[in-house]
Amino acid sequence: MQRRFEIRKQQLLADCEVPVKVFAKVTNRLDEFAGPFIKSFWRPEQRQHAQTYLEGLMSDLDQKNSESIAYRHDQDRQGLQHFIGSSLWDHRPLIQELVRQIAADLGEADGVIVFDPSGFPKQGRDSAGVKRQWIGRLGKVDNGQVGVYMGYVSRREHALVDTRLYLPEEWAKDRKRRNKCGVPREIRYQTRHELALEMLAEHGGLLPHAWITGDDEMGRPKWFREALHEKGERYLLAVPSNTLIRDLDGEKPDYAGRGRKPERRFERAEKWRGSLSRNAWTHVRVRDGEKGPLTLEIVQCRVVARTDKQRVGTREELLILTRIKQEDGTFKQDSYLSNAPADTLLEELARVVKAEHEIEECLERAKSESGLADYQVRTWAGWYHHQTLSLMATWFLIQETLRGQQSTPALTLPQVREGLAVILHEASGCAALERMVRERTRRLQRNEMARFYHWKKHNLLAPLKI
Repeated sequence: MQRRFEIRKQQLLADCEVPVKVFAKVTNRLDEFAGPFIKSFWRPEQRQHAQTYLEGLMSDLDQKNSESIAYRHDQDRQGLQHFIGSSLWDHRPLIQELVRQIAADLGEADGVIVFDPSGFPKQGRDSAGVKRQWIGRLGKVDNGQVGVYMGYVSRREHALVDTRLYLPEEWAKDRKRRNKCGVPREIRYQTRHELALEMLAEHGGLLPHAWITGDDEMGRPKWFREALHEKGERYLLAVPSNTLIRDLDGEKPDYAGRGRKPERRFERAEKWRGSLSRNAWTHVRVRDGEKGPLTLEIVQCRVVARTDKQRVGTREELLILTRIKQEDGTFKQDSYLSNAPADTLLEELARVVKAEHEIEECLERAKSESGLADYQVRTWAGWYHHQTLSLMATWFLIQETLRGQQSTPALTLPQVREGLAVILHEASGCAALERMVRERTRRLQRNEMARFYHWKKHNLLAPLKI
């Protein structure tokens, strides 16, 4: 038994080791990766700044902002700060190329598009869109900015494809603050759901998908679900547990024989959940976890939900309830509404539920590995510049992870980022040394030339002195 354990231990340790060949020619691949993106820049220094910033976002810096990245590459910080914060370049062609690549590499006919707002705590009131609002990562209302993110999930991988900065209504009406942060004139107040629909209209046709999903903030408004339905989209959106629903599959109250036949009363989704028997739940395996297969319990029924204004909805929806047992014995429970047919397989519904949670990992990877939340800019353009380059950096890390997993299945994205950071550090160190030598040589040449002209002037004019 001890020998079998030792053999298995060595196998696990071997899986944790990242072979050197994973990073062979990685800097060449980074140059090739950046090519289609930075070709939209007209000026050579912009292309160089974009390359430098990408490398900095994948480095081991604690704070991945323009100042620290410039110092890391032995550059003047003002040039990189100007490139990110105020330089006039359009981020949209880069996003379009990102969407094209993700669709080509990850696209599946039954893929899932996921929307999720994410907050960034900020000090002061001068950064574009900043105000006291709900910041999800803090779990409370605080001063900060909110971005609405669009992710794509397939069986192969998942990635963020686009984002929009939410501009609160008070900001939209404040011309002085708008001008100070460079908010474009055409930008008007839009709800977070309208921003999601805008991204869907722009990219939905490029990303093959069969489902739209999102958290309970996205699923709460009835009008958003209706808008998706009218666009022919199949949605499965989380909703708050206190959503009022009428069970269409349950037993109806007794009919007295006159008047309208009575309907079941509306009740909270959480109350309906509490009335379920243990046998009502179906166990579905969704993925393999670190401690064995991860399964969730799921149940669904046909319902009519009340609208935001407490009016009875006119369209039938599916109520999907899920729960996952935690290590402490408690259950993590979620509620969803969908316009999917009532005969949709529970396994398919569970797959989409799992996809809805994948965007949390997308955001976490982008923040922890590619500096998504590390920006120090106040302008509207600066926010989009940093976010776009961070999404690109994360996508490159995903590509490298997928490539490396062909020979090392246990390879993870953080391992790839750490290995790449070492290689880029060594490469940038050599480049910085070369730049320093060249600059010092030019400085010496200038000093020698100045001394020469000084000597020439002194010796030529000296005989003329009386």
